[in-house]
Amino acid sequence: MENIQFKVLTDGITNKLIRCRLVKAPVHETVLVRIYGNNTDLLIDRKAEKRNILTLNKAGLPPRLYASFDNGLAYEYIPGKTLTTKLIKQPEIYVLIAAHLAHMHQIKVHDMPNKPILWEKLQNFFNLLPERFSDSKTQKSFEENFPPHHKIQEEINMLKKNLSKLNSPIVFTHNDLLLNNVIYCAEKKTVAFIDYEYSALNYQAYDIGNHFAEFVGLENVDYSNFPDKELQWNWLRAYLTALRKDEDVSDRDIHKLYVQVNKFVLVSHVFWAIWALLQAEYSSIDFNFVEYAAIRMNEYFAKKDAFLSLSLPR
Repeated sequence: MENIQFKVLTDGITNKLIRCRLVKAPVHETVLVRIYGNNTDLLIDRKAEKRNILTLNKAGLPPRLYASFDNGLAYEYIPGKTLTTKLIKQPEIYVLIAAHLAHMHQIKVHDMPNKPILWEKLQNFFNLLPERFSDSKTQKSFEENFPPHHKIQEEINMLKKNLSKLNSPIVFTHNDLLLNNVIYCAEKKTVAFIDYEYSALNYQAYDIGNHFAEFVGLENVDYSNFPDKELQWNWLRAYLTALRKDEDVSDRDIHKLYVQVNKFVLVSHVFWAIWALLQAEYSSIDFNFVEYAAIRMNEYFAKKDAFLSLSLPR
Protein backbone atom coordinates (compact mmCIF):
# COMPACT_ATOMS: atom_id res chain seq x y z
CA MET A 1 0.00 0.00 0.00
CA GLU A 2 2.95 2.34 0.54
CA ASN A 3 3.47 2.41 -3.24
CA ILE A 4 -0.02 3.76 -3.88
CA GLN A 5 -0.91 7.43 -3.59
CA PHE A 6 -4.38 8.29 -2.34
CA LYS A 7 -5.91 11.72 -2.65
CA VAL A 8 -9.43 12.82 -1.81
CA LEU A 9 -10.44 14.98 -4.77
CA THR A 10 -13.74 16.22 -3.46
CA ASP A 11 -16.40 15.37 -0.95
CA GLY A 12 -19.01 16.59 -3.42
CA ILE A 13 -22.49 16.82 -2.04
CA THR A 14 -23.44 13.16 -2.29
CA ASN A 15 -20.28 11.03 -2.68
CA LYS A 16 -16.59 10.90 -1.75
CA LEU A 17 -14.11 10.66 -4.63
CA ILE A 18 -10.58 9.26 -4.14
CA ARG A 19 -7.78 9.28 -6.71
CA CYS A 20 -5.48 6.24 -6.59
CA ARG A 21 -2.28 5.59 -8.51
CA LEU A 22 1.13 4.05 -8.10
CA VAL A 23 3.93 6.40 -7.12
CA LYS A 24 5.44 8.01 -10.26
CA ALA A 25 2.83 6.33 -12.48
CA PRO A 26 1.57 8.33 -15.49
CA VAL A 27 -1.75 10.14 -15.21
CA HIS A 28 -3.55 7.76 -17.56
CA GLU A 29 -2.94 4.91 -15.09
CA THR A 30 -4.92 6.65 -12.38
CA VAL A 31 -8.03 4.99 -10.96
CA LEU A 32 -10.90 6.82 -9.29
CA VAL A 33 -12.80 5.24 -6.43
CA ARG A 34 -16.18 6.72 -5.60
CA ILE A 35 -17.69 5.96 -2.20
CA TYR A 36 -21.43 6.46 -2.02
CA GLY A 37 -22.81 8.90 0.55
CA ASN A 38 -25.08 7.87 3.40
CA ASN A 39 -28.65 7.02 2.36
CA THR A 40 -28.01 7.82 -1.31
CA ASP A 41 -29.52 4.46 -2.20
CA LEU A 42 -32.87 6.07 -1.39
CA LEU A 43 -32.45 8.29 -4.44
CA ILE A 44 -30.19 6.36 -6.80
CA ASP A 45 -30.51 2.93 -8.38
CA ARG A 46 -26.92 1.69 -8.06
CA LYS A 47 -27.47 -1.34 -10.31
CA ALA A 48 -28.77 1.01 -12.99
CA GLU A 49 -25.71 3.22 -12.58
CA LYS A 50 -23.37 0.31 -13.25
CA ARG A 51 -25.48 -0.70 -16.25
CA ASN A 52 -25.35 2.87 -17.58
CA ILE A 53 -21.56 3.02 -17.52
CA LEU A 54 -21.29 -0.34 -19.25
CA THR A 55 -23.76 0.85 -21.89
CA LEU A 56 -21.60 3.91 -22.50
CA ASN A 57 -18.43 1.82 -22.65
CA LYS A 58 -19.97 -0.35 -25.37
CA ALA A 59 -20.64 2.84 -27.32
CA GLY A 60 -17.02 3.91 -26.91
CA LEU A 61 -17.65 6.62 -24.31
CA PRO A 62 -15.68 7.03 -21.07
CA PRO A 63 -15.18 6.45 -18.23
CA ARG A 64 -14.27 2.77 -18.32
CA LEU A 65 -15.62 0.81 -15.37
CA TYR A 66 -12.96 -1.28 -13.59
CA ALA A 67 -14.86 -2.67 -10.59
CA SER A 68 -17.95 -2.26 -8.46
CA PHE A 69 -18.54 -3.07 -4.82
CA ASP A 70 -21.32 -2.69 -2.24
CA ASN A 71 -20.87 1.02 -1.61
CA GLY A 72 -18.99 2.33 -4.62
CA LEU A 73 -17.26 2.03 -7.97
CA ALA A 74 -13.73 2.07 -9.37
CA TYR A 75 -13.42 3.61 -12.80
CA GLU A 76 -11.19 5.43 -15.26
CA TYR A 77 -9.71 8.82 -14.41
CA ILE A 78 -10.21 11.36 -17.19
CA PRO A 79 -7.50 14.06 -17.29
CA GLY A 80 -8.72 17.62 -17.58
CA LYS A 81 -10.57 20.19 -15.52
CA THR A 82 -14.15 20.65 -14.51
CA LEU A 83 -15.98 23.67 -15.83
CA THR A 84 -16.79 27.02 -14.27
CA THR A 85 -19.63 29.44 -14.98
CA LYS A 86 -17.24 31.35 -17.26
CA LEU A 87 -15.77 28.37 -19.14
CA ILE A 88 -19.20 26.89 -19.88
CA LYS A 89 -20.09 29.96 -21.95
CA GLN A 90 -17.04 29.80 -24.20
CA PRO A 91 -18.16 28.73 -27.71
CA GLU A 92 -15.20 26.42 -28.28
CA ILE A 93 -16.22 24.49 -25.16
CA TYR A 94 -20.01 24.47 -25.32
CA VAL A 95 -19.93 23.33 -28.95
CA LEU A 96 -17.96 20.27 -27.79
CA ILE A 97 -20.50 19.63 -25.04
CA ALA A 98 -23.42 19.94 -27.45
CA ALA A 99 -21.82 17.47 -29.86
CA HIS A 100 -20.91 15.03 -27.08
CA LEU A 101 -24.45 15.11 -25.71
CA ALA A 102 -25.83 14.56 -29.22
CA HIS A 103 -23.61 11.47 -29.46
CA MET A 104 -24.90 10.19 -26.13
CA HIS A 105 -28.49 10.80 -27.16
CA GLN A 106 -28.02 8.47 -30.14
CA ILE A 107 -26.98 5.48 -28.04
CA LYS A 108 -29.44 2.61 -28.44
CA VAL A 109 -30.45 0.72 -25.32
CA HIS A 110 -32.54 -2.43 -25.27
CA ASP A 111 -32.85 -3.33 -21.60
CA MET A 112 -34.85 -0.31 -20.40
CA PRO A 113 -38.59 0.36 -20.68
CA ASN A 114 -39.15 2.72 -23.61
CA LYS A 115 -40.60 5.54 -21.56
CA PRO A 116 -39.20 8.67 -19.88
CA ILE A 117 -38.03 8.16 -16.32
CA LEU A 118 -38.72 11.78 -15.37
CA TRP A 119 -42.26 11.68 -14.00
CA GLU A 120 -41.85 8.40 -12.12
CA LYS A 121 -38.56 9.53 -10.58
CA LEU A 122 -39.94 12.93 -9.64
CA GLN A 123 -43.04 11.41 -8.06
CA ASN A 124 -40.96 8.87 -6.15
CA PHE A 125 -38.81 11.69 -4.77
CA PHE A 126 -41.90 13.65 -3.77
CA ASN A 127 -43.40 10.61 -2.05
CA LEU A 128 -40.24 10.30 0.06
CA LEU A 129 -40.60 13.81 1.47
CA PRO A 130 -41.35 13.65 5.18
CA GLU A 131 -44.55 15.23 6.43
CA ARG A 132 -42.35 16.99 8.97
CA PHE A 133 -38.57 17.25 8.89
CA SER A 134 -36.78 15.72 11.86
CA ASP A 135 -34.73 18.90 12.38
CA SER A 136 -36.83 21.80 13.68
CA LYS A 137 -34.76 24.44 11.83
CA THR A 138 -35.22 22.56 8.58
CA GLN A 139 -38.95 22.33 9.20
CA LYS A 140 -39.16 26.04 9.96
CA SER A 141 -37.21 26.91 6.81
CA PHE A 142 -39.46 24.65 4.74
CA GLU A 143 -42.59 26.34 6.08
CA GLU A 144 -41.14 29.79 5.35
CA ASN A 145 -39.84 29.09 1.84
CA PHE A 146 -42.02 26.42 0.25
CA PRO A 147 -45.67 25.87 -0.52
CA PRO A 148 -47.35 23.00 1.37
CA HIS A 149 -46.97 19.48 0.07
CA HIS A 150 -50.30 19.37 -1.76
CA LYS A 151 -49.43 22.56 -3.66
CA ILE A 152 -46.10 21.10 -4.80
CA GLN A 153 -47.98 18.01 -5.98
CA GLU A 154 -50.33 20.25 -7.97
CA GLU A 155 -47.35 21.87 -9.70
CA ILE A 156 -45.92 18.44 -10.60
CA ASN A 157 -49.28 17.33 -12.02
CA MET A 158 -49.60 20.52 -14.05
CA LEU A 159 -46.09 20.19 -15.50
CA LYS A 160 -46.65 16.56 -16.42
CA LYS A 161 -49.92 17.37 -18.16
CA ASN A 162 -48.47 20.27 -20.15
CA LEU A 163 -44.99 19.06 -20.99
CA SER A 164 -45.97 15.53 -21.97
CA LYS A 165 -47.77 17.13 -24.93
CA LEU A 166 -44.53 18.57 -26.33
CA ASN A 167 -43.53 15.20 -27.82
CA SER A 168 -39.87 15.61 -27.00
CA PRO A 169 -37.97 12.51 -28.22
CA ILE A 170 -37.12 9.81 -25.68
CA VAL A 171 -33.34 9.21 -25.70
CA PHE A 172 -30.58 7.92 -23.45
CA THR A 173 -29.85 10.89 -21.20
CA HIS A 174 -27.33 11.96 -18.57
CA ASN A 175 -29.88 13.86 -16.41
CA ASP A 176 -27.29 15.46 -14.12
CA LEU A 177 -25.01 17.46 -16.39
CA LEU A 178 -23.81 20.05 -13.88
CA LEU A 179 -20.51 21.87 -14.29
CA ASN A 180 -18.52 19.41 -12.18
CA ASN A 181 -19.72 16.51 -14.32
CA VAL A 182 -18.11 17.86 -17.49
CA ILE A 183 -14.35 17.33 -17.91
CA TYR A 184 -12.61 19.58 -20.44
CA CYS A 185 -9.19 18.69 -21.85
CA ALA A 186 -7.73 21.83 -23.43
CA GLU A 187 -4.78 19.98 -25.00
CA LYS A 188 -6.97 17.49 -26.87
CA LYS A 189 -9.90 19.90 -27.27
CA THR A 190 -12.30 17.28 -25.97
CA VAL A 191 -14.95 16.97 -23.29
CA ALA A 192 -16.15 13.94 -21.37
CA PHE A 193 -19.02 13.43 -18.97
CA ILE A 194 -18.82 11.69 -15.61
CA ASP A 195 -21.23 10.50 -12.89
CA TYR A 196 -24.04 8.61 -14.60
CA GLU A 197 -26.02 8.01 -11.40
CA TYR A 198 -29.23 9.43 -12.85
CA SER A 199 -28.82 8.37 -16.49
CA ALA A 200 -31.80 6.68 -18.13
CA LEU A 201 -34.20 6.99 -21.02
CA ASN A 202 -35.74 10.41 -20.73
CA TYR A 203 -36.85 13.46 -22.68
CA GLN A 204 -34.22 14.98 -24.93
CA ALA A 205 -35.40 18.47 -23.97
CA TYR A 206 -35.15 17.74 -20.25
CA ASP A 207 -31.51 16.70 -20.51
CA ILE A 208 -30.58 19.90 -22.35
CA GLY A 209 -32.76 22.12 -20.17
CA ASN A 210 -31.30 20.59 -17.03
CA HIS A 211 -27.80 21.35 -18.36
CA PHE A 212 -28.75 24.97 -19.10
CA ALA A 213 -30.08 25.30 -15.55
CA GLU A 214 -26.63 24.29 -14.27
CA PHE A 215 -24.86 27.20 -16.01
CA VAL A 216 -25.57 29.21 -12.84
CA GLY A 217 -23.32 27.15 -10.57
CA LEU A 218 -24.04 25.11 -7.46
CA GLU A 219 -22.47 26.59 -4.35
CA ASN A 220 -22.74 30.26 -5.40
CA VAL A 221 -25.83 30.21 -7.57
CA ASP A 222 -26.10 33.25 -9.85
CA TYR A 223 -29.01 33.27 -12.30
CA SER A 224 -27.43 36.05 -14.32
CA ASN A 225 -25.33 33.17 -15.73
CA PHE A 226 -28.36 31.36 -17.13
CA PRO A 227 -27.77 31.20 -20.92
CA ASP A 228 -29.60 33.92 -22.83
CA LYS A 229 -31.53 33.21 -26.01
CA GLU A 230 -28.57 33.90 -28.30
CA LEU A 231 -26.28 31.48 -26.47
CA GLN A 232 -29.00 28.86 -26.28
CA TRP A 233 -29.74 29.28 -29.98
CA ASN A 234 -26.07 28.76 -30.90
CA TRP A 235 -25.79 25.79 -28.52
CA LEU A 236 -28.89 24.15 -29.94
CA ARG A 237 -27.68 24.69 -33.51
CA ALA A 238 -24.41 22.91 -32.65
CA TYR A 239 -26.36 20.10 -30.97
CA LEU A 240 -28.77 19.56 -33.87
CA THR A 241 -25.94 19.77 -36.41
CA ALA A 242 -24.06 17.01 -34.57
CA LEU A 243 -27.25 14.98 -34.11
CA ARG A 244 -28.37 15.12 -37.75
CA LYS A 245 -24.92 15.12 -39.34
CA ASP A 246 -25.52 15.83 -43.05
CA GLU A 247 -29.06 17.15 -42.69
CA ASP A 248 -29.73 20.87 -42.74
CA VAL A 249 -30.76 22.52 -39.48
CA SER A 250 -33.37 25.25 -39.92
CA ASP A 251 -34.23 28.11 -37.61
CA ARG A 252 -37.61 26.46 -37.14
CA ASP A 253 -35.90 23.30 -35.85
CA ILE A 254 -33.89 25.36 -33.36
CA HIS A 255 -36.94 27.37 -32.32
CA LYS A 256 -38.93 24.20 -31.61
CA LEU A 257 -36.18 22.71 -29.46
CA TYR A 258 -35.61 26.06 -27.73
CA VAL A 259 -39.25 26.16 -26.59
CA GLN A 260 -39.22 22.53 -25.47
CA VAL A 261 -35.95 22.95 -23.57
CA ASN A 262 -37.00 26.03 -21.63
CA LYS A 263 -40.29 24.48 -20.59
CA PHE A 264 -38.38 21.48 -19.26
CA VAL A 265 -36.05 23.81 -17.34
CA LEU A 266 -39.05 24.29 -15.04
CA VAL A 267 -39.18 20.58 -14.22
CA SER A 268 -35.45 20.62 -13.53
CA HIS A 269 -35.98 23.27 -10.85
CA VAL A 270 -38.73 21.28 -9.13
CA PHE A 271 -36.83 17.99 -9.43
CA TRP A 272 -33.65 19.23 -7.79
CA ALA A 273 -35.53 21.29 -5.19
CA ILE A 274 -37.26 18.12 -3.99
CA TRP A 275 -33.98 16.18 -4.24
CA ALA A 276 -32.28 18.79 -2.04
CA LEU A 277 -35.07 18.63 0.53
CA LEU A 278 -34.55 14.88 0.76
CA GLN A 279 -30.83 15.44 1.19
CA ALA A 280 -31.59 17.90 4.00
CA GLU A 281 -33.43 15.12 5.81
CA TYR A 282 -31.12 12.17 5.13
CA SER A 283 -27.64 13.34 4.12
CA SER A 284 -24.69 13.81 6.48
CA ILE A 285 -22.84 16.06 4.00
CA ASP A 286 -22.10 19.60 5.19
CA PHE A 287 -24.10 21.55 2.61
CA ASN A 288 -27.06 23.89 3.00
CA PHE A 289 -29.53 21.74 1.08
CA VAL A 290 -32.61 23.65 2.26
CA GLU A 291 -31.20 26.92 0.99
CA TYR A 292 -30.36 25.34 -2.35
CA ALA A 293 -33.85 23.83 -2.58
CA ALA A 294 -35.38 27.23 -1.90
CA ILE A 295 -33.25 28.84 -4.63
CA ARG A 296 -34.42 26.28 -7.18
CA MET A 297 -38.06 26.51 -6.17
CA ASN A 298 -38.00 30.31 -6.19
CA GLU A 299 -36.52 30.28 -9.69
CA TYR A 300 -39.25 27.89 -10.79
CA PHE A 301 -41.99 30.28 -9.71
CA ALA A 302 -40.07 33.28 -11.10
CA LYS A 303 -39.88 31.75 -14.60
CA LYS A 304 -43.02 29.59 -14.62
CA ASP A 305 -45.37 31.94 -16.47
CA ALA A 306 -42.79 33.15 -18.99
CA PHE A 307 -41.55 29.69 -19.94
CA LEU A 308 -44.99 28.06 -20.05
CA SER A 309 -46.23 30.83 -22.35
CA LEU A 310 -43.59 30.04 -25.00
CA SER A 311 -45.23 28.78 -28.20
CA LEU A 312 -43.95 26.14 -30.59
CA PRO A 313 -43.42 27.32 -34.18
CA ARG A 314 -46.18 26.43 -36.65
